[in-house]
Amino acid sequence: MMHSTTSSSHIKKPVKKLLAACFWLGIWYAAYLAVHQEILIPSPAAVLVRLGELCLQGDFWRTVGFSFLRIFCGLLAALLCGVALAALTFRFSLFYELFHPLLSVIKATPVASFIILALVWIKTPYLSTFTSFLMVLPMVWENVYTGIGQTDRQLLEMARVFRFGTGKTLLHIYFPSVLPYFLSACMTGMGLAWKAGIAAEVLGVPKLAIGTEIYQSKIYLETVDLFAWTVVVVIMSMLIEAVFQHAARRLNRRYLIPAAKGDA
Repeated sequence: MMHSTTSSSHIKKPVKKLLAACFWLGIWYAAYLAVHQEILIPSPAAVLVRLGELCLQGDFWRTVGFSFLRIFCGLLAALLCGVALAALTFRFSLFYELFHPLLSVIKATPVASFIILALVWIKTPYLSTFTSFLMVLPMVWENVYTGIGQTDRQLLEMARVFRFGTGKTLLHIYFPSVLPYFLSACMTGMGLAWKAGIAAEVLGVPKLAIGTEIYQSKIYLETVDLFAWTVVVVIMSMLIEAVFQHAARRLNRRYLIPAAKGDA
C-alpha cells in the first residue's frame, strides 16, 4: 500500500510542474494578447521559433559554452577558496578578525557596484568569472565555517583517543559534519553565480557571451531575441541545478546515510 502511494506521488510531481509551466505560459500569452505589440511582449510561439533558430547556429552553442565556462570557473574558485578560508579562520582567530570584516562588506555590497568597479581593473572576458567568485565566496565561507563549528566535540575527542590522525579525522568526522552546509552553499551559490555572471556580461559586453546577446537585443529593440536569450538563461540555470541536486543526493547517500544508520 505504501509502495503504491509513493509511486503515485512520484507521478504527480512532474504533472504538477507541467501544469504550473502551462499556467505561466498562459499568463504570458494573455499579456501578449492584451498588449498585442511584439516589441513590448512577444508571443510564446515567436520566442520558441526564435530559440529553435538560435539552436541551429554554431555561434549560439559557443556563446552558451563560453558563458558557462567563465561563470563555472568563478564558482569553482569560490568553493575552493571559501572552504580553505573557513578552515583557516576557524583554526586561527587572527585570520578571522582580518577576513570577517572584508567578507561582510562584500556580502552587503550590491553586485552592480562590484561589476562597475571591476570594469576599471579587469578585462571584460574575465569580468563574469571575477564577479561570480566574489559573490559566492562569502556565502561558502560562512556556511563551511558554521559547519566546522557544529562538529560533534565528543566525536573529535574519540578521534584523539583512538589516534585517528589528521586525514582520518577530516574524512570521517569533519567531512560529514560540514557536507550539508557546503551543499547548501553550493545550491544557493550556483544561482547567485549564474545571475551575477550574466549581469557582469551585460555590463562588460565581452565576445561570445549570453549577457552580450541580451544587451544587444535590448539596444536594437529585438524583444523576441531578448526573451529567447532570457529563456536560455533560465533553462541553463534549471539544468545546472538538476545536475547539482543529483550529485548532492549521491554524496548524501554515500557519506551521510551510512553514518546515520551506524549511529542508529
